[in-house]
Amino acid sequence: MILDKKECIHISLVLEQLKKNLLNKEAPALKDLSNKTIHDSCIFQDSASITIATLIYALSKLIEREDYSKIKNWDSFVKKFNGIIDLTIKAINEQDQELYEKYTIQARQTLESTSINLKPYIQDVLKKSAINKGSRIHEHGISLGQTSKILGISQWELTEYIGQRSSEVKQDSTINTKTRAKMALEFFS
Repeated sequence: MILDKKECIHISLVLEQLKKNLLNKEAPALKDLSNKTIHDSCIFQDSASITIATLIYALSKLIEREDYSKIKNWDSFVKKFNGIIDLTIKAINEQDQELYEKYTIQARQTLESTSINLKPYIQDVLKKSAINKGSRIHEHGISLGQTSKILGISQWELTEYIGQRSSEVKQDSTINTKTRAKMALEFFS
């Protein structure tokens, strides 16, 4: 799908903010930025925008948990990653969808290959980020099948996560005594 000029400007601004927040290790700002990108990703349903949302979320988790400190040459990684993001911004500003997608994939690969010792962990963070973002995309009305296809995750993983989230929400809400008694009577009758 070809993005319109307005969307390209928005994505460009998001990517600029990503670079700044990553450089300053601002995990909450990255997480917020990731959440903002999900809405737009749902509208256009292009894999590059969704990959960006997933990458931003994964980076926020690495910084939030201070796992970035385990990555040798973190500063070199940030410089390289931000250089790729600069190329992504240039491609999106020129409305070159093919290059935009190529550089987005390259940014993901750069994160995945940043540390041999942490590669399985980073891949796990990226996978969990994809599942998390997938549940958000599904909340916006995109089907499980389409969401799992876009993110490259199984419908099973996505369904399992969505089920866990909804049961957590239900556990957090309380039911008054009268309603609980009524439910118990219905259950045993």
